[in-house]
Amino acid sequence: MSSRKPSARAKRVAAFRSKLAGADDAFERESKRSHALDIERERARREKACASKRRYPSRDDALDAIAACEEHGRRGLSAYRCPYCNGWHLTSHPWSNAT
Repeated sequence: MSSRKPSARAKRVAAFRSKLAGADDAFERESKRSHALDIERERARREKACASKRRYPSRDDALDAIAACEEHGRRGLSAYRCPYCNGWHLTSHPWSNAT
């Protein structure tokens, strides 16, 4: 078992970094790359889930839109509250937790 003292840990870290031979920033680069990918994924999720859809200010407005769609033959829609904009959107997904 190794020592838990901060100075002992610092020595182990220094020894590990000396063995990396110039690649000691690999973990930092990977962390930055991973963070950038996370940001891009979240942007894509928001675009797909919210920005590309029509927003209704209230549940009643969304339900009125569903009724109008049903008058024109479109069935199976439901409304859900958007976690991004707190507005309401329509969905045709039967598995969603829409109301």
